[in-house]
Amino acid sequence: MIPHRQPALHRGRRRIPALAAACLALAALPALGSGPAAHAAGGGAPARTVSDGNLARNPGFESGLAGWTCSGGSGAVVPSPVRTGSGALKAAPAGADNARCAQTVTVRPGSSYTLSAWVQGSYVHLGADGTGTTDVSTWTPSATAWQQLTTTFTTGPGTTSVTIYTHGWYGQPAYFADDVTLTGPGGGDPGEPVPGAPGGLTAGAVTASSVALTWDAVPGATGYNVYRDGAKALSAEGPSATVTGLAASASYRFEVTATNAAGESPKSAAVTATTGPGGDPGPGPSVPKHAVTGYWQNFDNGATVQKISDVQSQYDIIAVAFADATATPGAVDFRLDPALNYTEAQFTTDIAAKRAAGKSVVISIGGERGTVAVNDASSAAHFADSVYALMQKYGFDGVDIDLENGLNPTYMTQALRALSAKAGSKLVITMAPQTIDMQSASAGYFKTALNIKDILTVVNMQYYNSGSMNGCDGKVYAQGSVDFLTALACIQLEGGLDPSQVGLGLPASPRAAGSGYVSPSVVNSALDCLAKGTGCGSFKPPRTYPGIRGAMTWSTNWDAASGSSWSGAVGPHVHGLP
Repeated sequence: MIPHRQPALHRGRRRIPALAAACLALAALPALGSGPAAHAAGGGAPARTVSDGNLARNPGFESGLAGWTCSGGSGAVVPSPVRTGSGALKAAPAGADNARCAQTVTVRPGSSYTLSAWVQGSYVHLGADGTGTTDVSTWTPSATAWQQLTTTFTTGPGTTSVTIYTHGWYGQPAYFADDVTLTGPGGGDPGEPVPGAPGGLTAGAVTASSVALTWDAVPGATGYNVYRDGAKALSAEGPSATVTGLAASASYRFEVTATNAAGESPKSAAVTATTGPGGDPGPGPSVPKHAVTGYWQNFDNGATVQKISDVQSQYDIIAVAFADATATPGAVDFRLDPALNYTEAQFTTDIAAKRAAGKSVVISIGGERGTVAVNDASSAAHFADSVYALMQKYGFDGVDIDLENGLNPTYMTQALRALSAKAGSKLVITMAPQTIDMQSASAGYFKTALNIKDILTVVNMQYYNSGSMNGCDGKVYAQGSVDFLTALACIQLEGGLDPSQVGLGLPASPRAAGSGYVSPSVVNSALDCLAKGTGCGSFKPPRTYPGIRGAMTWSTNWDAASGSSWSGAVGPHVHGLP
């Protein structure tokens, strides 16, 4: 279902049919394959591990749905078609339900697993959540006969259970699944003891309103609770968190506990931290109240080739696309494409000129082909160090996160906090998630945005190359309309982001993306609907958001190829918002 790559389409966004785009956005980078099971050294019984056995319960659905839970009562066991045995799963999606059937399996921390299942149907997914590293998913657009799906993952240092699942897609026909297998080290019997209290609690970077905390991972823990002055402040998946919403120049006492299905550990030893003084000017002071963001292409794909000095004056934030991954996990680098005939000295000079004109220039990380992975403390440190080095070298004001293959909210938060500690309050942080990444505040991208809300500049979600998605009213909307823009923006606006941190990302021309282009007038109507309550379609937001940041486009180059018609229409409208 993925069309042949067209040279005119950019390398930084997915170019697949609308429904398939939303499905593929769920797929995460594969982890390491499973290895041999480890056994206890010396005498006595071997450690309880499984290398070839199946950890999934009732994997062939021979015992009905025992061990499985299906959303909305969507699942049933049928005698035909089956791959083996006497039964198979049949699950029927609905308009607002993807027929997810799941079970939780006990696993071992820091271990590798292989998950597979045989499926039939359209847009059938297989995946695992709660891995403690990168959650994984694989899918097939159309399996007319039994087809095997397989993916692998590695559990995090504190992960003792994962949820494996299948699901279809909204409004699609029923799908079938059979012979689910999860192989790797078994995690022991249910009812394992409550984990011990975490050690090594340390306070790190502080701002006037936040304190960053880290602690040692606890074996057997599936999560952690952070306490501030004796009251629970937040929960975390991994051994780090940032407590926000604090008063300036105030001292706080923090403790942390470890949790799993058996209960919560005693509290750790306490640590005290004092926030910084007030009066911090906040992030990105050069970014105006209402701003237009544009991506600048460091490659030639048929759009107008530009230098930074050529970028249209309506753009307030220019995202240089893209930095490249290096051999060091989490680290990035940047080199100008030789095809542009652009010297490094001129590039740096042009960035300085834009900054002098009141513009912000950031380095974008990711894109469709981006392979940057920040999945542990070490890679988070490498990310922060390397991005800061690029800021110093070229004069970038900050960073744009455009990772289209998933991210780990725990360690990306840690990386961005570390970068903020280096760069200071003028750091500009932007994000460009896909629509599927911002459907729920529990999704990794949304979690990350909320985790860094006090230093985040704007989230410019990509309202294109997407399938139909739920709006904040629970209804399903198709891309390409005012309702799609406003109903999906409402999820972010009502889900915890400040209006100043929400922007609408659209293609600059029909050639700039595979689907989802709307005319500039539609973008402007959506902005008016959100900011003023006028120009709405059938969806009416629950309130107005006069502070909404603005809009983004891919790309300044495609805008130039269309005579700058996008920035010429959207730019003045954004800057004229109340």
